[in-house]
Amino acid sequence: MPDQIASLEPRPVWAHFATLCAIPRPSLHEAALRTRLADWAQARGIAARVDGAGNLILSKSASPGCEHLPGVILQGHLDMVCEKNRDKVHDFAKDPIELVRTGDVIMANGTTLGADNGIAVATILAIMEDTTLAHGPLEALFTVDEETGLTGASGLERDVLQSRILLNLDSEEEGELYVGCAGGRDTVGSWPVAFEPAPAQAVAGLLAVTGLKGGHSGMEIHQGRGNALKLLGRALLAIAGCGARMASVTGGSKRNAIPREAEAMLWIPAKRWDEAVQAIDAFHATASAELGSVDPGLKVALRAIPQTRRGKAFKKALQQKVLAALSALPHGVMKMSADIPGLGETSTNVAVIETGKKAVTLATSQRSSVASEIDEICQTVRTILELAGAAVMQGDGYPGWKPNLDSPILKLAQRTYEDLFGKEPAVKAIHAGLECGIIGERQPGMDMVSFGPTMQGVHSPDERLYIETVPRFWTSLLEILKNVS
Repeated sequence: MPDQIASLEPRPVWAHFATLCAIPRPSLHEAALRTRLADWAQARGIAARVDGAGNLILSKSASPGCEHLPGVILQGHLDMVCEKNRDKVHDFAKDPIELVRTGDVIMANGTTLGADNGIAVATILAIMEDTTLAHGPLEALFTVDEETGLTGASGLERDVLQSRILLNLDSEEEGELYVGCAGGRDTVGSWPVAFEPAPAQAVAGLLAVTGLKGGHSGMEIHQGRGNALKLLGRALLAIAGCGARMASVTGGSKRNAIPREAEAMLWIPAKRWDEAVQAIDAFHATASAELGSVDPGLKVALRAIPQTRRGKAFKKALQQKVLAALSALPHGVMKMSADIPGLGETSTNVAVIETGKKAVTLATSQRSSVASEIDEICQTVRTILELAGAAVMQGDGYPGWKPNLDSPILKLAQRTYEDLFGKEPAVKAIHAGLECGIIGERQPGMDMVSFGPTMQGVHSPDERLYIETVPRFWTSLLEILKNVS
């Protein structure tokens, strides 16, 4: 085990977490980890099977004297968001995550940590291998591709699970119990690529937005952090009068992450270059004043780049359409919940833009805990993209999870936490897509609650796991399993 976590408790959990950090597991590339875990389980007499969607299900018999207890499913996802700082050399397909301990937190060295949801997987493995714990029949459900499409949960075979109590371990605030989540859908616009020769006597430049915190487009969307795509669009409009012509535009990497970086390759008439630089410097000052309290690291800069020959630029009509979409698309919380204080009810995220060989593609994601409001915000985004001349595609999305405040497993989790720690846990819904909504739809009659240790900055290289919350999470989970009836 790495020295950074060797002394931490509970040791089995941290040992498994270290193993997970050594095995690459980007979304859609979880096979190596899944095989490793299936072999690990079978070597310990724990039944393992893989369903048609690629989810791994482990089954363990009740401990002696607990055969009368109802079965419980422990659930987490195998994949992780793969984000890194621009200057970090790291290949998520083969390189291990480098752990760093800073005071009371565990982080990674310049990349996402993968505690979302690796700490849950590690905790479940520690429970499944322990022969001294008191529990009824246990099932471990490890889903795949949670981060990019929730496709593992969506493809879960009906009635593959025997138990009807589910503990989802994918929440990020210790001492809080989640009983509901938002549903979501993606809306993607695209324009056929159309080029023409770049203007004569033009300087090649790179306009870049960097240094933003980014974060989870559900968990952090209400914090008002900067969106690199929206800022890039504003910066491009600031120099449109200088004759700037776009050759490519790119930014963001995940539809469920607030984009931290974006850039555009430009051609700018040489005689207007200094004017363009001054305009970008002025915009940087404006944006920094707007976001200084939430994104103090923001940088917006224009620099010349070597170019040995005259290249190509977007045709003016294409450039105008892309800029119109970036300018008009809303980003952030559209409506707060009237029932749960502090909960964003409906939001939209301008997430990823790419210049490919055939098309410029702009991907967005919408969330709401109210189905009709997802329909409304998706229609708003579709209309804006269509008015900007884009061809639009929308996914089927995933359902939300309606809170049940009379849930027996919720009441047990509340009572357990209060007995252990002398205070009531907060009961909340989350503005993110937990798999509970999908699993509950596919496995009728499921009684569910979600909880976990404290994490911040997930889906970004700022992701950090708070060490002191892991033992409390572990203790409360064991006590719930012992007292399920």
